[in-house]
Formats: sequence, structure tokens, C-alpha cells
Amino acid sequence: MEYIKAALIGLIQGLTEFLPVSSSGHLVLAQQALGIEMPGITFEVFLHLGTLLSVFWVFRERIINILKSFLALFRKSEWARFSSSGDRRFGICLIIASIPTAIIAFLLSDWMEKAFDTPLFVGIALAVTGGMLWLADSLPGGNKDIAKTSHLDAVIIGVFQGIAIFPGISRSGATISGALFRKLDKRTAAEFSFLLSIPAILGGALVEVVKVFREGADAAFNWLFYAVGVSVAAIAGIVAIRFFIRLLVRDRLRIFAVYCWIISIIVICITL
Repeated sequence: MEYIKAALIGLIQGLTEFLPVSSSGHLVLAQQALGIEMPGITFEVFLHLGTLLSVFWVFRERIINILKSFLALFRKSEWARFSSSGDRRFGICLIIASIPTAIIAFLLSDWMEKAFDTPLFVGIALAVTGGMLWLADSLPGGNKDIAKTSHLDAVIIGVFQGIAIFPGISRSGATISGALFRKLDKRTAAEFSFLLSIPAILGGALVEVVKVFREGADAAFNWLFYAVGVSVAAIAGIVAIRFFIRLLVRDRLRIFAVYCWIISIIVICITL
């Protein structure tokens, strides 16, 4: 029974981390509606690392190319063509976008923790997510690839991601909406959004690791339980990323908007 619980939590985390429906919001609702309790902070860290594996796997070629572009700077001759590398520009934009996210997360961390204990807040936030997705899907297609993406674009997308620290606001939904508002083409918007999750997830995992050391790690560490949760989260994440990109390119964001609104109405009605 415990392993089924690990698989269920991993499935919820993996699917909702990358579909624009808010993973944190769904985990809060799962705990409230199904009586599923998170086994502890350590397990949350492992689940986040599982979803991180999904991003690394799906976008492994782009990630390798970005790393190679920065490693090439060890050659002095490469500095003369610093801005000509599209992969290096992609990496720089990801770094820039991560800065406002980190600042917002630091400033609003106390409010965020309170929001996790408030299902009504999650319901309202899901309605906001639905609104963002509907508006983004209504926009005419943008034409900016990464070569045309400005540093200001990256900052604004990072702000959208920062807002998504609250449960109910989808990280992928917010960042892709921000990218579409800034006229990025849909494939670039999706790739940028998912790669931007790497520093966000690593940063969140680091914060949780610090909490683990402060509060003390769980005495009984069941490796198989953790392995089940991480494996399911990673596999579900891969499926979710590929599925979402196909729907995004086909202008199907409104499906997720309607879903968020339905869940929002149900949560608000039950809470009130």
C-alpha cells in the first residue's frame, strides 16, 4: 500500500509539474481531498529531482549544446564571436530569467508557505491560471526564436515564473503565457519554459535540503519507496512534456484553461 501511495504522488507530481495545471496546487488538493499526506520534505526533494530528470532527457541535445557553447569560451578566439552562438544566447537568457524568479521567491516565501495551507487560495489561483492560458491561446502566433529573444523578454518571463511559486499558479502555464505575450514562437516558448524549470527546481530542492538538515532527516529511509516515487514522476514528466508541446503547437491551451476553471469552481464551492 505504501508503494502505491509513492506511485500516486509521483504520478501527480510528474504530470502536473509540466502540464499547465499547477503541481503544487494539485498536491495540496490531493492531500485535502484524498487524505494523501506527503511522507516528508526529503521525499519532496526526490520527487523534484525525478521531474528534473524528465527535462534533462527530453531536452538533452539542447542542454548539451548550451554547455558546449559555454565551455568553448575557454578558447580566447571564441570571445570574439560571443553573441553569435544561439545556444550561448539561450543559456544567458535562462540565467537572466532565473534572477527575478529567485528574488520573488525570496521576498514572498512566507506568504507562499501560508498559501499551501489554504485550499481556497489554491482554487482562486487555479482560476487565475485558467485566465492566463485562455488569453495566451487567444494571441496571434509570435515569430521570435531565441535569436530574437531580448534580455527584457527573459526578465518578464522570469517574473511570470516567480508568480508561480504560489500553489494553484502553474509554473509552465505562467512561463509559456509570459513567453507568448512577448511574441516568442510556440516551440521556442515551450523549450524556454521547460529549460527554465531546471534552475527553479534545483533552487527549490536546495531550499528543501536545507530544511531537511535543520529539522533532521527521516530516521527510516526506505530506498524502494523513494525509487518508486522518483521513477513514476520521471516517466510521467516525460509523457507530460511531449504531450503538452503537441497541444501547444496545435493551439489547444484552452483545454487546460477550462480544466483549471472546472477544478477551481469545485474547490471554491467545497471550501465555502
